[in-house]
Amino acid sequence: MDKRTFLKSLGLAATSIPSLSFGKEDFFETIENQKKLLASILQKGDTIGLIAPAGVIDTEESIVLTKEIFETFGFKVKEGKHIRSRYGNLAGKDEERLSDLHSMFADKEVKAIICIRGGAGASRLLPQIDYKLISQNPKVLLGYSDITALIMALFKKTGLISFHGAVGISTWSNTVAKSFENQFLLNNPVVFANPTDKGDNFIQYKERITTLKSGQAEGTLLGGNLTLISGLCGSDYLPDFTNAILFLEEVDENIERVDRMFCQLKLAGILDQIKGFIFGKCTDCGPTAGYGSLTLEQVLNEYIRPLEIPAYSGAMIGHIANQFILPVGAKVRMDADKGTITLLDKVLKD
Repeated sequence: MDKRTFLKSLGLAATSIPSLSFGKEDFFETIENQKKLLASILQKGDTIGLIAPAGVIDTEESIVLTKEIFETFGFKVKEGKHIRSRYGNLAGKDEERLSDLHSMFADKEVKAIICIRGGAGASRLLPQIDYKLISQNPKVLLGYSDITALIMALFKKTGLISFHGAVGISTWSNTVAKSFENQFLLNNPVVFANPTDKGDNFIQYKERITTLKSGQAEGTLLGGNLTLISGLCGSDYLPDFTNAILFLEEVDENIERVDRMFCQLKLAGILDQIKGFIFGKCTDCGPTAGYGSLTLEQVLNEYIRPLEIPAYSGAMIGHIANQFILPVGAKVRMDADKGTITLLDKVLKD
């Protein structure tokens, strides 16, 4: 996952391209006045739109497999016009990727929008998005990693609850497929919890959670990729985190940079605002070469434990198989001792 140019690209986009979004008076400045915009429940036979708003799709098989996944669910599939485009490491120029995003939200036939992959580049689109168009056509948007930028911005500007979870090129196990069906076709309130299968072992060794601070908390679920959240600090594209439940995940970063990003969240005041904290997986995150670095455990101990709020790590969130499909912006209850996230309201319209 290439995230190194995120901050630079966001700055360039913000200064060079005029915004098509609402005026500042339309922004939701606090969680208290944040309206929730819900998409509609899906039905078999509905049309799913495929887009690539970030990194380039480098193999045709990625598109073929993504289509097969959703056709197997019983959906029709519509491709974005530019999903095979390429501009460096991006899936086309900004205007091409933006065009596909807008076209899918505007298309009355399309009921949900699936990102084929993450990568890098979604943040470049934020100043150009037509948020009024999206607010008038709320739809399911599913993705993670770099798609965090879109999920955060859409919630901040429109109140749309989008979904942090598997993209098209993810491994769609039966567990993920059942989660998708339960969430989007059945619209059932969900309890997200790690698997508890011990296998042939006396105790559970895999997929354990670590309680950082005991307790329960209720609030609005916000979060995503750590790099993207920290990179959006100071912009108009992060919602208010007061009394939120913050979840984070990361991939392919050394712990020195992870520490720096947690420091950014602390300096920006975000960590002092939240009511609960959940860390997923830090996939392929290792120590810094040379002098080494802190461990992830030390980073979480230093930034999270002193907050004295319910917190745990090890949740099935991130660049892993069988990851949760989390509705960002939903009201939830977290239990740091059991390692659970419980939805308190339905997140789609029946």
